[in-house]
Amino acid sequence: MSGSNPVRSPDTRSRPLMTKRAWYLVVLNILIPGSAQVLAGNRRAGRFALGATLLLWALAILALGIYLLNRTILISVVTNSFALWGLVVLLAFYALLWIFTTLDTLRLVRLVRVAPSARGFVAGLSVVALVVTAGGAGYAAANAVSAIGVLDTVFSGGEVAAPIDGRYNILLLGGDAGPDRMGLRPDSISVVSIDADTGKAVIFGIPRNLEQATFVEGSPLYGPFPNGYDCGDDCLVSYLYTYGQEHPELYPDAQKNGSQPGIEATRDAAEGILGLTLQYYVLIDMQGFADLIDALGGVELTVAEDVPYGANTYDDGSPAPPAGVIKAGTYRMPGWKALWYARSRYGANDYVRMDRQRQVQEAMLKQFDPANIVTKFQAVAAAGAQVVSTDIPQGMLSHFVDLASKTRKLPIDKLNFVPPEFDGVHPDFAYWQSRVADMTAPAAPGG
Repeated sequence: MSGSNPVRSPDTRSRPLMTKRAWYLVVLNILIPGSAQVLAGNRRAGRFALGATLLLWALAILALGIYLLNRTILISVVTNSFALWGLVVLLAFYALLWIFTTLDTLRLVRLVRVAPSARGFVAGLSVVALVVTAGGAGYAAANAVSAIGVLDTVFSGGEVAAPIDGRYNILLLGGDAGPDRMGLRPDSISVVSIDADTGKAVIFGIPRNLEQATFVEGSPLYGPFPNGYDCGDDCLVSYLYTYGQEHPELYPDAQKNGSQPGIEATRDAAEGILGLTLQYYVLIDMQGFADLIDALGGVELTVAEDVPYGANTYDDGSPAPPAGVIKAGTYRMPGWKALWYARSRYGANDYVRMDRQRQVQEAMLKQFDPANIVTKFQAVAAAGAQVVSTDIPQGMLSHFVDLASKTRKLPIDKLNFVPPEFDGVHPDFAYWQSRVADMTAPAAPGG
């Protein structure tokens, strides 16, 4: 045996040699899958596995280089359904490869010839390595499949829009649907305006009880309401969603473009009110919103003063005590409490509630970082598919994800159109639009 290869043709009678060989093969399999087969097993299979391993390293280095040089390209891959299916196939291939190389390495080791004291450790290390590699690949593949489901369910195949005056303007609606309500009406109406280069964001809050919403010429609603939304009896901007749904002929292409007539009516109102063109909308179901917060582990909020919540009255109209109180302080809220904090009108008016809603929106944008989402992706994906509808196409996701990373690093400006500065009953929209123009004007050089 002196002239033979001790790895490929070992002296099986020597436990010390077989133990040393076992550690050698197992560690090699972990570091360079396929190398154990090249040295001690089927060389053809080993060369195939080794080539696949080297290819994986090359792909990893390429991905890292792309991330460092232009991460938008990499993000565009993971936000595209076809690319993700390719990733799923690749991950499944490597999971099977690692299962094969690990089990075959254990066969080559010949555990019965290894020192009894070392057998458990050799096998245990192999199992741990298998869980990390094949298990990790399986988990990543499952997340990729979940992401494909969300992409195909939530995001439309609509047109990719260019920034207007250097900005993306997105209508953000909080849907007030529920088993005790007839349909949906926007409980929260905001417009998020984002600088397309810097990511600097401004949130404009439109009161849901605003009257006389105006429309630009060319809007389908300009014809029936040339002087603003005035039907003679509490024509609030939040009612336009229902009006649009009841008159689908005004927006015949809404469904085809991933929207709804009611959303388009609300979008037209927001454009007329603010003097901005809105490229996209996002509708968030407020009840599902709580599930999304829970999926991400809660949201940290600072409550300036106690906020009672619950119905103001009983069914017969008599006053009702609050169901509970959210105490002042800073703490991480679960979904149900954050939802009550954002929506409660007990002992407060809509304007106070609007301020709380903007606070929750800003906190979510700041706190729900990519690392948090990745670690809880399955729950986030399940909640997101139920919570969100939008006309943002998949082709815009990579750009918006990259833009959001910039937004998170900057302070977010907010303007709620509430009294005393802004009159929601007899609004001066020229003044409102001048304030919007000031807050969305390009920053001065060096500013």
